[in-house]
Amino acid sequence: MSKILITGANGQLGNEFRTLSQNSDFEFVFTDVAELDITKEADVLEFVRAGAFDFIVNCAAYTAVDKAESDQELADLINAKAPGYLAEAAKKSGAKFIHVSTDYVFDGNACEPYTEHSYTLPIGEYGRSKLRGENYVDAVGADSMVIRTSWLYSSFGNNFVKTMLRLGGERDSLNVVADQIGSPTYAGDLAEAIYLIIAQTSEDASRFVKGLYHFSNEGVASWYDFAFTIMEMAGITCVVNPIPSKMYPTPTKRPLYSVLNKDKIKATYGIKIPHWRTSLQKCIEILEPLNS
Repeated sequence: MSKILITGANGQLGNEFRTLSQNSDFEFVFTDVAELDITKEADVLEFVRAGAFDFIVNCAAYTAVDKAESDQELADLINAKAPGYLAEAAKKSGAKFIHVSTDYVFDGNACEPYTEHSYTLPIGEYGRSKLRGENYVDAVGADSMVIRTSWLYSSFGNNFVKTMLRLGGERDSLNVVADQIGSPTYAGDLAEAIYLIIAQTSEDASRFVKGLYHFSNEGVASWYDFAFTIMEMAGITCVVNPIPSKMYPTPTKRPLYSVLNKDKIKATYGIKIPHWRTSLQKCIEILEPLNS
């Protein structure tokens, strides 16, 4: 039976793994900063050595995009150095390492979905720290996999879907940017995809193909499309108005286009990815009883 370490277990993706673990034959160990501070190299090495894990999945990240500009040291520790520590610990212990990264490694100037070979050029410190993390993991040379994702949401934690549901219940109308295009991604789908990779590898170690992958839900949307659909599916009458990004300035510029090409992960692991609307409906059905 495979033993799996999940770091960043209190976040959206980590909590989705907690849900999956309830009906799993695998042994899961869940840690967040209270149990394991992944920014402390010696602690990581010892914890992984003692745990004898078969897989390590790093769900931890510094995700405050705007705050990262003024908190660069902490963002670098969590997003860049810590993944390197985990990869090194995985290499020394013989564990396979899966690290989750982001679409923010791209500048958003493309006009077709980004592949794993597309040129990276982050436009903010958050994206730069995540790209450094990818490079640290690659440099270690462990049995490792980096999976980039985009616009992550879940029934757990704080995210765009829950914010829209809250604001939609409080206001008659909302303005949402309509010129940033990407793919909303349900964290439960990403967790299931990673779980499938682990399951296949547990049966046949050769199924683990190290390298870089992209995963997001199928289909594309603007943040306006996303918000409009959230209100529609939840039966909220709040009017959503489309606006350009220049009318909603933020400390960090966002990529205008961040659609990811998922052909590689689908072909390698036979993963079938739901459309973002299908998964959004699933998430809203989970959230509705919690909000009533």
